[in-house]
Amino acid sequence: MIKVDLITGFLGAGKTTFIKKYAKYLMDQGLTIGILENDYGAVNVDMMLLQELQGDQCDLSMVAGACDADCHRRRFKTKLIAMGMSGYDRVLIEPSGIFDVDEFYDVLYEEPLNRWYETGNVIAIVDGGLEDKLSEQSEFLLASQIAGAGTILLSKTDQCSEEEINRTIRHMNCAMEEVHCERRFQDEIICKDWDSLTDSDWEKITSGGYVHASYVKKPLEEENAYSTQYYLGIHLPSPENGLETLIRQVMEDPSCGNIFRIKGFLKWKSGADQDLSEEFSAQPEDASPGWLEINATRKNIRLEPIAKGQEVLIVIGENLNKEKIDSYFAAYV
Repeated sequence: MIKVDLITGFLGAGKTTFIKKYAKYLMDQGLTIGILENDYGAVNVDMMLLQELQGDQCDLSMVAGACDADCHRRRFKTKLIAMGMSGYDRVLIEPSGIFDVDEFYDVLYEEPLNRWYETGNVIAIVDGGLEDKLSEQSEFLLASQIAGAGTILLSKTDQCSEEEINRTIRHMNCAMEEVHCERRFQDEIICKDWDSLTDSDWEKITSGGYVHASYVKKPLEEENAYSTQYYLGIHLPSPENGLETLIRQVMEDPSCGNIFRIKGFLKWKSGADQDLSEEFSAQPEDASPGWLEINATRKNIRLEPIAKGQEVLIVIGENLNKEKIDSYFAAYV
């Protein structure tokens, strides 16, 4: 049977970054893998970030959202059926950060998937500097994602103090208590910079399995449901012309709604003809036009050069005010 690993975690936790490292480790072990990006929205930005993995040992597939739950579930199952015929050694699933983990287990138990697949590892990625206050539905999603995880990795630990990390672990345990789950976390958490993960660490991750955890289910409230705002063909200002300021204004404006993440790409020409910030000064002077990946959370805004992209920007959050967000970005569409 094909082992299926679920890599879950809240929006902006670092799932895609981890998958890049995890997939490369598995391929170095000689495995052939399929990666399924199961996104909440209609445009899958994270899929583009994994293009470098595509090759003889790795295939990329996606299930986009922007449909009702039943439709999304059918698409998810259909894609897994197709992947089950491809002869992979292992399939990695990266869902959206606002994914109900129960959907993963429910689908794998259905015919014919239950004859082809078995659950391998459930790996939860948690921001080492997790916000203290989340909405009720976000707290539940956090709890559902970590409750059954065989391995929990804290991300961005190089940016966090010891007190922030301890506070995050306390937050996770409080989330377990809130959903009446007996599980508590401490020693089983991997808390180190991912670039320093050893072979022993990777062996622990690949054999972490999953936990049969019981907790009280809390359905999402329709009126507070998560939503996304898309801008296709958007021509954003360059970094030196106020891109970060624009994004920060949107994220910090409460009238826009409770924004968790803004992600997308910007067409960007590096080279000596631009007054580049120090962050991008390492780019070669004769570099050809390329792209910047935009990945913003309330804690930080990351802009990184990337080979391929698409002129798209996605805003994800709760109670989004479309008209107000439009007032910031409409001029660039």
